[in-house]
Amino acid sequence: MIDSLLLAAARISTFEQRWALTNASGFFFFREEKLFLVTSRHVLRDAASRHFPDRIEIELHIDPDNLAASTGYSIPLYSDGRCLWRQGQDAGGEIDVAVIEIDRAALPATTLYRAFTPRHLPGPDDQVGVGTALLVVGFPLGFHDTLHHMPVVRHAVSASSYGLRFKGEGYFLTDARTHRGTSGAPVVMRVVDKDPALGDLPWMLLGVHSARLDVGTRDLQLDEALGLNCAWYADILTALTDY
Repeated sequence: MIDSLLLAAARISTFEQRWALTNASGFFFFREEKLFLVTSRHVLRDAASRHFPDRIEIELHIDPDNLAASTGYSIPLYSDGRCLWRQGQDAGGEIDVAVIEIDRAALPATTLYRAFTPRHLPGPDDQVGVGTALLVVGFPLGFHDTLHHMPVVRHAVSASSYGLRFKGEGYFLTDARTHRGTSGAPVVMRVVDKDPALGDLPWMLLGVHSARLDVGTRDLQLDEALGLNCAWYADILTALTDY
């Protein structure tokens, strides 16, 4: 028995031509017959760290009866010098979320995955209180079940008021132990009263994990790291997938 949530996450490897660069996390989002890969924008391009991949590769399950069977699926990031992804922006500035469409027709016919949909996004009546239990599903430091090609989950709690833009930015805080490679992971909350519209993926998609937060004045000898992270609100996906 496999939790469908694990099939919604994707391990991302970035490349510059044939040179491997970094590992990251992402997840599938389906809307109006289109399939998208969602991740952090800085996974696809980050001028500050001089990270300029030209393609990414995700690992796909290709046999529903044998989870050890997988294949790599390459996605170009540019065409004729034009970037193929969409990234988020609002009145507060850039949002560290990006989506790129996946050509469903090019996927192996037996590809096994699950995808979030707009129905998995929280509505105005959904309550997410401070301290609510959450999960972050990804590939910290590239770590995963290398036999079955599955991600791992980390427990988290909401550490700021959900719906209130922290410092005016389009993210909220989580309290969780995270590592490099988790960028782009979905931040989810279990739906207790299962909604048939959610299918076999009974999770609410709250955010996209971006990065750990720290205090610039922290004494590295005396003070431990905060252990806080920013997760960008997932409702940005409504705009980014509106073709």
